[in-house]
Amino acid sequence: MKKQYRVAVIGRTKRGNYGHGLDKVWLDVDQAELVAVADEDPTGLKEASQRLGVKAAYSDYREMLEKERPQIVSVAPRWLDCHHDMVLACAEYGASIFLEKPMCRTLAEADAMIDACTRSHVQLAIAHQTRYSPKIQVAKDLISAGRLGKVVELRGRGKEDRRGGGEDLWVLGTHIFDLIRIFGGEASWCQSLVTDGGRPVKRSDVYQGKEGIGALAADRVEAMYGLEGGLTAYFSSHRHCAGKPTRFGLDILGSEGILQIHTGYLPDMKLLRDSSWSPGQTGSKWVDVSSAGEAKPEPKEDLKSHGGNILIAKDLIQSIEEDREPLGGIWHARGAMEMIVAVFESHRQGGPVKFPLENRQNPLTML
Repeated sequence: MKKQYRVAVIGRTKRGNYGHGLDKVWLDVDQAELVAVADEDPTGLKEASQRLGVKAAYSDYREMLEKERPQIVSVAPRWLDCHHDMVLACAEYGASIFLEKPMCRTLAEADAMIDACTRSHVQLAIAHQTRYSPKIQVAKDLISAGRLGKVVELRGRGKEDRRGGGEDLWVLGTHIFDLIRIFGGEASWCQSLVTDGGRPVKRSDVYQGKEGIGALAADRVEAMYGLEGGLTAYFSSHRHCAGKPTRFGLDILGSEGILQIHTGYLPDMKLLRDSSWSPGQTGSKWVDVSSAGEAKPEPKEDLKSHGGNILIAKDLIQSIEEDREPLGGIWHARGAMEMIVAVFESHRQGGPVKFPLENRQNPLTML
């Protein structure tokens, strides 16, 4: 019989809530026994305890950790101002963590989180669902088989809605940078353009971002990265320039075509076999790619983000049992975050910056 794990959930109603289903995911994991929930909001706490079917409900997550001693905790709030403290508390009590993205506010906080998890020998998985999609291996196989020819560029875009620019970079860019790292490896340098109203961002443009982000600015960001494998990657986001349907995702451009990847458990994925990258010139067609392969029907049920969350939760348990880092572990989480911070650090320094960044604070506080 497989081992059962005591699982607890930390939420924060009205201040990040329970993320994108990081509470309910454990109801669909056989090896998980939900034992407790914590939420500082009384109404939210009551609703969560009923939703999750647990009697142990706490207004103070530290008290929950002390009394219940869970082996795994979902740090579920979407706001990132609490992530550092909650993760350190979980590590202190020896609990592994399923953490909502983005990771935290500064690289200094990320460094402390890694140190705490390493010292306590606990695992942390970040909610980058696309990394766990069965379509990712299909994409790798298509590239290995030469369906794109030689890969020459990675091009990512944010959602570019009302959050476009700096907020898009922080809140949603983390998914795109995780994808860039999957297909291009670690970043070695970054050069950026960060503007507001058409001019470079200055100190007076900085404001406190939503969702506990901290210092934030820009209605437009453009970033270029050098990757360890020799590729160049780009990320761009312009406020109020959203595509319908969305452009949010990553394009992998090769000498013989393009592979387009959106985000999620079963992301929309399309292949264009066209060396000109221009169907209008050649009459070429985009072909759907499923988890079964190119131009094949999708055999899996689309569970949206929930499907990815289930895979993350199960892999987290397996990583504990095998004493390894989760597929989307804490080092990958910091790597994606460092690519975000590098955009603002390059702007602050007025030129390219190398990885790892020497500055571990929010660069916008130093303009």
